[in-house]
Amino acid sequence: MKFLWILTPLLLITGCNPVTYNEPIISLDNYQIEDGFKLEAIASEPFIEAPVTMDFDNQGRMWVVEMKGYMLNLENSGADMPNGTISILEDLDHDGITDHSKIFMDSLVLPRAIAHVYGGLLYAEPPNLWFVSIENDKPVNKILVDSLYADGGNVEHQPNGLMMHIDNWIYNAKSNFRYQMKNGKWIKEPTSFRGQWGITKDNFGRLYYNNNSVQLIGDYVLPNTTIKNPYYKPRTTLNKTLTPDQRVYPLHPTSVNRGYQKGVLDQDSILINVTSACGPLIYRGDQFPDQYLENAFVCAPEANLVKRHILTFKDHTVSAKQAIPQKEFIASTDEGFRPVNLFNGPDGNLYVVDMHRGIIQDKAFLTPYLQKHYANKKLDTIIGMGRILKVSQNKSTPNNKPIALDKLGTKALVNLLNSPNGWLRDRVQQLLVFKKDKAAIPLLKAIASNPKNAIAQIHALHTLNGLNALDFKLLEQALSSNSKSSVICHAIVLLEAFASENNIESAYGLINNLLKRNNTEIDLYLASTLGEWAQQAPDKLFPILLNLSNKYNETKAYQEAIINSLRGLENEFMDYYNTQADASKSVLFELLNQTLKNQTNDSKNAIYTQTSVGTDSRTAGYMIFKNICATCHGIDGNGIDGLAPPLKNSEYVTESTERLALVILHGLSGPIHVNGEQYNLTLTMPGLANNPEFSDEDIQNLISYLNNAFTDGSIENISLETLKSLRDKKPINGSTYTEEELLELKH
Repeated sequence: MKFLWILTPLLLITGCNPVTYNEPIISLDNYQIEDGFKLEAIASEPFIEAPVTMDFDNQGRMWVVEMKGYMLNLENSGADMPNGTISILEDLDHDGITDHSKIFMDSLVLPRAIAHVYGGLLYAEPPNLWFVSIENDKPVNKILVDSLYADGGNVEHQPNGLMMHIDNWIYNAKSNFRYQMKNGKWIKEPTSFRGQWGITKDNFGRLYYNNNSVQLIGDYVLPNTTIKNPYYKPRTTLNKTLTPDQRVYPLHPTSVNRGYQKGVLDQDSILINVTSACGPLIYRGDQFPDQYLENAFVCAPEANLVKRHILTFKDHTVSAKQAIPQKEFIASTDEGFRPVNLFNGPDGNLYVVDMHRGIIQDKAFLTPYLQKHYANKKLDTIIGMGRILKVSQNKSTPNNKPIALDKLGTKALVNLLNSPNGWLRDRVQQLLVFKKDKAAIPLLKAIASNPKNAIAQIHALHTLNGLNALDFKLLEQALSSNSKSSVICHAIVLLEAFASENNIESAYGLINNLLKRNNTEIDLYLASTLGEWAQQAPDKLFPILLNLSNKYNETKAYQEAIINSLRGLENEFMDYYNTQADASKSVLFELLNQTLKNQTNDSKNAIYTQTSVGTDSRTAGYMIFKNICATCHGIDGNGIDGLAPPLKNSEYVTESTERLALVILHGLSGPIHVNGEQYNLTLTMPGLANNPEFSDEDIQNLISYLNNAFTDGSIENISLETLKSLRDKKPINGSTYTEEELLELKH
């Protein structure tokens, strides 16, 4: 990796004294990008290290989260160090390259997410979610938003994202909660569980995410429109796999966690399917050719590439297909290139957060196979680095002038809702909501009533809603006009909040007129959002819901949407339904019957009962190992002379799970043989069976970690029932097992 320095002189605006800026130049010669585009490193070390996410402020400056403590070495020592930072990157000479950085906040342990909202900064430092106001680029008035935001889990499996959405709610990946500040108070409420690392949205407002093995997952509908019935979990419109083909096309042999398993690598050791997909982005800028608008871009850091997919919207569904067969949007032979997040920028271009680190596998999941690859390639030496890359058109003219949204007047801000740049529209909307400027209301109503720009209409409606200035009359106008179906769907969702006895007659007329359009998407939102109206006039709404069910009797999405609308009215609707012909033969009847059973059993959708992401078995096992076992066996499992033999490839770990469980439960005294070598140790390993701090589940988690970390993963984990029985299988001497006794046992 070439790393050069240049000095760029610049005269101060306020004087004649020259100032020099040190700007690192990063060679990207071993990077390939799709024809027509260019890739630039606009920020790098020493200004940033191990970036994992970023956000732009209202001046267009980049704020970067630096997770410096992540996997500093193969042993993961230093992970608990408070060395994480949130930094502000600046381009003082306006040439497009970062030349200064300053720390906004430091002494953080593995920080993972930020968002500029409500005039301050929302940030996540596990397990907490915090909000701070900003004064002169310094944090003030720190407020705890959620003490359980990232409680449990693992650094790779904790909530992140913090994306302010068009509905004025903040959504996350790896989480089933959303957040909003209203009247000075933070609100937290359930939402659908989404993805693993990174979250994004399209112009309509659908959410997209992914997990390690699926490049793109998404919702067919707007968030929280189909989950209002707590006793039914919809499956047809949420968490849908959009990429049936998970193929990737790296430029070089690939080091991944289980590359030894059949079907992971091809004959040339090239990765076949993605194993670490993350950081998805729907491009919503205005600087790429039209055919790239609302394309989906996905990071694959294990393969050193970024993918591009073309989205197809049909009826109420979405699908994604790789843009160019067998060719990636960005690919590199640089194994330090670790794209982990993607963002739309204020300038309409696309930004890549490159963690630029050799190790991207957490210790709890790191197999001996991958650890060996990291060591042989010396990838563990790639630390202390980090990049922000910008993707733009070859022929584009750079616009590096700073923006100043905070200084714009009300009219100028409102007009920006018409911008083709999605970043600008999003930020302007939340600025208007935050400022609570009443002068914006008539201007917003004018845009909301103008069908010429559907996207601007949608933003205006939700901005008015955020300002508590949306009214039934305006929604009635939007639903009665020649607005596009996308606007009507949003208006239908917003209309439900105005359900009342006074509005029912007008709403009933609106609903019937909308049904005459015979639009599948509009019909789906009607089916999903008539719940509050049904509470007001079930005699009017029940027939409408049943007609929708019959119209789409072969499409389960509509039946689930109706169940969502019937929340609290299931018994009444069942009585009505039973008066209809062939009631028991329909999908709706089956779903309704199941929902009533769930009510009787108080069996709710998990999003209404789950309070945290929890801790997976290997992470929990690793924590036990690190705190209890590593003292003698070493954090790397290679043993410590005079204390304990190695665990790595030890027959005590690889051959019999039950024998390993007996050792952990009841202890072991020497001498013993490991890998053909005798260890005459004077110390006795104590068992955990009589330690009340360790449950059977703890022992199971420990074995799960040992199996992952020190074997090829071929040994099955042990059941809790077996562990319970092994607690009573005590050694003959009543103390600890000996090697001789263990070898005589049959497992």
